[in-house]
Amino acid sequence: MKAASLFRYPGSAGYNVAGLAYAMFGYVGGLRLITPSNLLLNVAGTVLLAHSLVVCAYFIHEFAHGTVFRAAANNDRGGEVMAWITGACFASYHGLKEKHLRHHAERMDVAEFDYRKILRRAPTWACKAVLALEWAYIPAIELLMHGLVVQAQYKGSAAMRRRANNLLASRISFFVLLGLVAPRALACYAVAYLMMLQVLRFMDAYQHTFDVCIASSSSPASDNKLRDRAYEHANTYSNILSLSNPYLNLLTLNFAYHNAHHARPAAPWHELPALHEKLYGRDQTQVLTARELLRSYHCNRVKRILAPDYGEVHPEGDRAHDFLGAVGVSFLTAI
Repeated sequence: MKAASLFRYPGSAGYNVAGLAYAMFGYVGGLRLITPSNLLLNVAGTVLLAHSLVVCAYFIHEFAHGTVFRAAANNDRGGEVMAWITGACFASYHGLKEKHLRHHAERMDVAEFDYRKILRRAPTWACKAVLALEWAYIPAIELLMHGLVVQAQYKGSAAMRRRANNLLASRISFFVLLGLVAPRALACYAVAYLMMLQVLRFMDAYQHTFDVCIASSSSPASDNKLRDRAYEHANTYSNILSLSNPYLNLLTLNFAYHNAHHARPAAPWHELPALHEKLYGRDQTQVLTARELLRSYHCNRVKRILAPDYGEVHPEGDRAHDFLGAVGVSFLTAI
């Protein structure tokens, strides 16, 4: 089979082969660099591993939208491989995909768990510990959400428990082997994984001011609020990494062009910059740059955890000052 016929869109083979090759060789190369007893190589390997995990995660998003391969089955297989690599494999890939597509169809942030309710019910010391970890830039809420996904599998059917056991055995075996090769590699991998979570949550935090629905992927919305295309556009933001050097947005597989993505969800990642330019041109009403958002991300890193909403985007001036951002809405935590 020719590569061109394997991929969904004409001319997309080169982009996807390059992107997937970087993700996979970067992952393997990162693992190789964190094993020798050399601090510089370990640091380089940790950064490479972290970024390859980020790219793998965003390819899950591409596979969920079916933008990579022509056959849906191939997209699903690719998504499951990336889900295992990024640790998002315990819930079914079907559930992950359905949750994300619902986000587009119903124009809401659909979360499986109400972590705020969990923290309010937890002992005071536990809540304070979570907030302390978040202050120290440890993404405790994301780790909690991933843990809740794993826990939910053991509350399900016997088949779900068997599947979870098999996945847990594969993950533990992988890390035991990595630790036997080089104990330091486990620490490097943990740092790389936390770095990935921080990048993903930074991107997720500022792309929407949608209403939040706490429900499983198949549960209906709890209200009849009109969420039309105008609502979607007005409550979606493109958190561009760089306006002057658009190639930097490839670091997150062009996920930053989020208004363009929501306007045409089936557009592949490599076409989003041109689509953004075509749809919006110089109109930056819905554009927030990383430079604007990093200060808010730092200053509000604790406040946003228990805040009742995402905050406000100002029409001018320091637009992101009161934009607290979302937490716990990752497309990697679904059932």
